[in-house]
Amino acid sequence: MVNLGNDWDDILSAEFKKDYYLKLREFLKDEYARFKVYPPMHDIFNALRTTAFKSVKAVILGQDPYHNLGQAHGMCFSVMNGAPPPSLQNIYREIDNNNDMEKGSRSGDLTGWAQSGVLLLNTVLTVRENQPLSHKGKGWETFTDAVINALDKREKPVIFLLWGAQAKAKAQLISGRQHIVLTAAHPSPLSAYNGFFGCGHFKRVNEILKERGETPISW
Repeated sequence: MVNLGNDWDDILSAEFKKDYYLKLREFLKDEYARFKVYPPMHDIFNALRTTAFKSVKAVILGQDPYHNLGQAHGMCFSVMNGAPPPSLQNIYREIDNNNDMEKGSRSGDLTGWAQSGVLLLNTVLTVRENQPLSHKGKGWETFTDAVINALDKREKPVIFLLWGAQAKAKAQLISGRQHIVLTAAHPSPLSAYNGFFGCGHFKRVNEILKERGETPISW
């Protein structure tokens, strides 16, 4: 049984018992036994462990984890060590274009954001080494949709940052009028110039939080 150590345990307890998740669990046991799979097994749910349901201020939605050694650790766009990958470099570039914002660390590890209330959620939580999207369609999407649905039902507003077509497709799950959905192109080098650069999302999130009397994020 998965233990997240916060209020997500009660919220998601039913998901861990459903047939789709039990099948996903058997698939993962086989994958981890036979192949190199990222992130390490104990890091799969780091995003949920680090950012409790009640603490979520904003959600950044990614696709699947980095598929190279030593990168993925359970939070979208974040790497556990080493230089920031290209998409994260572009994220930092967009942040740094807003000179009036407080800036955080520029390492590849975004744990500080997660601890400040940014849920860094991939829609697929595992991947086979050097095979992007190899765990797509195995059940993770159903699970992460349940996470989004739970946040949508929350009375306290959430700011959703949806970058790229796959993330934008999740906007249909967000019906609560109290929430704010910000969309842009994906920060990948292939698409960042098509609307990610200049989107102003990080500044906008902090403006919204300040308006609500909440502590802004040190991006």
